[in-house]
Amino acid sequence: MDKIANIFKEQIMYKKLAVMAASALVATSVFAADTHNLADTIVLKDGSKLYIYKDGKMTMEDKVGRPTTMMEGHAMETKDGQKIMMKGNEIWRLHRVTP
Repeated sequence: MDKIANIFKEQIMYKKLAVMAASALVATSVFAADTHNLADTIVLKDGSKLYIYKDGKMTMEDKVGRPTTMMEGHAMETKDGQKIMMKGNEIWRLHRVTP
């Protein structure tokens, strides 16, 4: 009877391990940055970065590298003094796995 119980416990353990491995795979692919559609990266006056995608939409990262929301139409200033208006708030494109 103990042998059957041990086999049953091992099967449950393997199923849990398979679910954890599948979850980790999905989680890492969900948080990958959308870099293949990136057209330009601009450093702003306050040290944050503005990412412009090929479709013209934008997303922003603060000076320590965290994705940041910005209202559409908000004026931002680049390091060289140029003014840029925010178009879109594609924060979902910027999420990454943190080390």
